Amino acid sequence: MGDWLRHRLPERVDVAAMLATQRFVHADGTPVRGDEVYAPHTFVWFHRDLSDEIEVPGRVTVLHRDERLLVVDKPAFLSSIPRGRHVRESVVVRLRDELGLPQLSPLHRLDRVTSGLLMLATERRWRGPYQSLFEAGMIRKTYRALAPIRPDLQLPVTVRDHLIKRRGSWQVEVVSDALVNAETLVALESEIDGMGVYRLTPRTGKTHQLRVHLNNLGIPIVDDPLYPQIQDIEIDDFSRPLQLLAAELSFADPIDGRDRTFRSGLSLPL
Repeated sequence: MGDWLRHRLPERVDVAAMLATQRFVHADGTPVRGDEVYAPHTFVWFHRDLSDEIEVPGRVTVLHRDERLLVVDKPAFLSSIPRGRHVRESVVVRLRDELGLPQLSPLHRLDRVTSGLLMLATERRWRGPYQSLFEAGMIRKTYRALAPIRPDLQLPVTVRDHLIKRRGSWQVEVVSDALVNAETLVALESEIDGMGVYRLTPRTGKTHQLRVHLNNLGIPIVDDPLYPQIQDIEIDDFSRPLQLLAAELSFADPIDGRDRTFRSGLSLPL
């Protein structure tokens, strides 16, 4: 097993030291010994060493907590889930530790640079019923965005197109003459210092959908690092949050049938 682990894992992993400190374990928790005979289809478990992470400013504010659901306001720049270089600095890892909820998991996606409402299941058994609502489009979502005002733009307007995110590309593409897979209702709600506060009601949930739709209307969201052009911004630069806020979630609870509405405590400008 020791030979196999050294062959299978990258050179930077100190297999000998991890075997000596019993950091490799079998599914039943017993330590893996380096001199064990290799057995195919054996599951081996270990916690990888994490690189240092830059602390993301801002707290995750709990807005609602019950047996099944946790609803929070996520600050900009904080990842929803542990992914890539953002592991400890994610909503899930922070709150699992702070609230003592080891099975906590998000029920939908929120971009790292987007602020506002994120809904999570307190235990695995509750994920299915609520995730099915998102998948079926039965969650009514409202966002607000700060963007320029175009006097010639007729609002409200519904934007419908086909969006695709290609592997390895930072930006999403609009594919012409393809079936519609992304739809957003855009309305101007108010003005702040010459900028518009737009109410966005997405009927679908494609990657970067709101950012692309406003950019293609000629009103890109303030401080968007990707649209209309990709900005070279350092990972520890938290000075200009994207002015996009997940503001409201409404749905009929799949467990008890009651109507539920959650509203963010944040407001624009962020």
